Amino acid sequence: MSKKVSLTVNGSRFDIELEEAFAKYLTKQMSQDFNTEGNNDAKTLLYAYVRKNAELFRQEEEIVSLLHQLETLS
Repeated sequence: MSKKVSLTVNGSRFDIELEEAFAKYLTKQMSQDFNTEGNNDAKTLLYAYVRKNAELFRQEEEIVSLLHQLETLS
């Protein structure tokens, strides 16, 4: 089942159809980064993008570190 997630950026509303479980997760995450009830400017969008990529970078570093630790145990 799909669910629509919406966000307004620079006065333009964007609607995305997503799988329901992911839509629920994304809605929660978006509420931390955006004004989900009103307009968001490009700067807000850019900052959210940078924050999320910083999180991904740290997660990838942690995964690589854990893989290295597992390899040394073998």
